[in-house]
Amino acid sequence: MRNNSTQAEAILWRSLQRSQLAGRKFRRQHGIGPYIVNFYCPAERLMIELDGAGHFTANGEANDVMRTEYLAGLGYRVVRFENRAVMEQLDGVLAAIEATFSPEKAPQRLSTTPNPRR
Repeated sequence: MRNNSTQAEAILWRSLQRSQLAGRKFRRQHGIGPYIVNFYCPAERLMIELDGAGHFTANGEANDVMRTEYLAGLGYRVVRFENRAVMEQLDGVLAAIEATFSPEKAPQRLSTTPNPRR
């Protein structure tokens, strides 16, 4: 599936990989139970899903509801964006993702200042 990602997935992945967004590590196309989510942040228990045309049908919406309920039942949070939003407003999408992060889960930064007691 990674070889068949949409253009929106490829664009978002370039901004999420290598812990670029607030130091959070993301996995791409991660399996949870019977589902494969577009992006997963283990530290936040956060799933990012990108929706294209297939999601905007009655069947697609019903499947998304079942999928979100299943994942929420396991303690995950799911955030959805339209592919178009990623393509046209990437900065806004990244800000919205970052706004979901828990401050207490921020990665620890090593101090670069010397300890004066040494």
